Amino acid sequence: MSHNENVDQVAWQAAKYGMLADYYKYLDPRMHIYYYQRHFECMQYWCRLMQQRGEQMGMSGNAMVRVLHASPDAPAVDVYVNGQKVLSNVSYKQSSDYLTVASGQYQIDVYPAGKTDKPVISQNIGVEAGNLYTVAAAGKLDSIRLIAAIDNQSVSSGKAKVRFWHLSPNAPAVDIAVKGGDVLFRNVPFGKATRYLTLPPTTADLEVRVAGTNQVVKTIPGVKLEPNQAYTAVAVGLAGEQPPLEALFLQP
Repeated sequence: MSHNENVDQVAWQAAKYGMLADYYKYLDPRMHIYYYQRHFECMQYWCRLMQQRGEQMGMSGNAMVRVLHASPDAPAVDVYVNGQKVLSNVSYKQSSDYLTVASGQYQIDVYPAGKTDKPVISQNIGVEAGNLYTVAAAGKLDSIRLIAAIDNQSVSSGKAKVRFWHLSPNAPAVDIAVKGGDVLFRNVPFGKATRYLTLPPTTADLEVRVAGTNQVVKTIPGVKLEPNQAYTAVAVGLAGEQPPLEALFLQP
């Protein structure tokens, strides 16, 4: 099989799994997740093949980007890239599927859903070939901005890995600790995504503490880390206000 045929076959498989994931989205959530994971794996492989082909031809490759709405007081939004709408009606705490894009610089405009007169965000974002990104719309509406983090789903066999991303705009720098145990991440300020930490698969209660203290601002019970999976724990919401501080778990 030629390189081009292999690329085309992987793209066809990714499309097939994507359609099956869409089909089962509301019929059977477990089957939706199963086929979406297969779609994601094929897209990852396809991106690697495209990057290799691009390197052989002296061309740039592709990146994969998803969007997370993490602004607690912003409305649902539409997302435009270089003037073209790519996402519609993304509401608070929602994240999109990964979009495949060529490496380079992009103009991102974020509008209240259904409107195009005045963007709530207008910002340039750069992406590099072979990388996965989550781009979060973060902060309160009066100071909202895009914050990007590079994702990584590679996990040591039989292990799990997790990182923490602080996107609660009024919360202080925090520590993340196992309840009654070790501190996993120290002194994480707003906007910062930590490095991934590799751990054995486990279920644990976690605490969000004011950095350097034992003052608990949020308890996250029953966090389950499955083998061969990568997680990003995202703090969203407002400390002591509405909507409340809470944790979202994204993969990877």
